Amino acid sequence: MKTKKKGHGFMMILTIIFTLSTISTLIPQPSASKACLLGYHAHCTFTPISTVLSLLLAALFCVIRKKRFTQEEAEKS
Repeated sequence: MKTKKKGHGFMMILTIIFTLSTISTLIPQPSASKACLLGYHAHCTFTPISTVLSLLLAALFCVIRKKRFTQEEAEKS
């Protein structure tokens, strides 16, 4: 069984925030001032770049959370 260390919840929140920001960069928005690099008016004009960066940050926080903020407990038999 895994136990969660202090700070696990904060890292989970950061992972969720960056995952949601990844999704929000792809949302079409007709009132955008310029077309994004993919050719449509998106919520973020740097859509492919910002999407990849947000996705990498979400993955980074997920890996850090798994490696540093969870601990395996020895099973008692």
